[in-house]
Amino acid sequence: MQRFSSRSCAGQDQRVVDDGSPAVPAELADRFASAALAHDVEFLAVKAFAAGTRRLNHALRPLDLRARSYALLATACEPHPLTQRELATLLELDPSQIVALVDELVARGLVTRDTDERDRRRRLVRASAEGRRVHAEAAALAAAAEEASLAPLSPDEREALRALLRTLVFGPQPSTTTTAERA
Repeated sequence: MQRFSSRSCAGQDQRVVDDGSPAVPAELADRFASAALAHDVEFLAVKAFAAGTRRLNHALRPLDLRARSYALLATACEPHPLTQRELATLLELDPSQIVALVDELVARGLVTRDTDERDRRRRLVRASAEGRRVHAEAAALAAAAEEASLAPLSPDEREALRALLRTLVFGPQPSTTTTAERA
């Protein structure tokens, strides 16, 4: 459950998310609802992303992870490992950022760089046993952060949001609903 409290910052009352980070100041939130930007999908997506990332980073702090390292670790736990270049594409990060993240997680013993048996020039990033253990803990913390982010939405709205975001990120996917189920 997301909790807000008020505090004064340079004379302004601000709503503060329970993780301690300031949200949109109350007087701006009231005026923002009718502003042109309130209808700009890109702006709203950026604001939602920033708030979610801030909440996720706060939740992952006990494991010394941040949103980017968590995303890389989660991907490394998948059954089909990716190369660093593929990780950069998937996570929308510069390859140099991926190298730094992988280096950090390798140093912590959470992932390994393994030679691809089919193409020895390629290095695959895989989670270690310790990485899988840490990921399980991190996934639980991330789920709680997501729950807080999506608290204002009903279960149906949450699933609709996920479906819309998957379509925007991955493109239209074949429906898993059969014709009989639609009837």
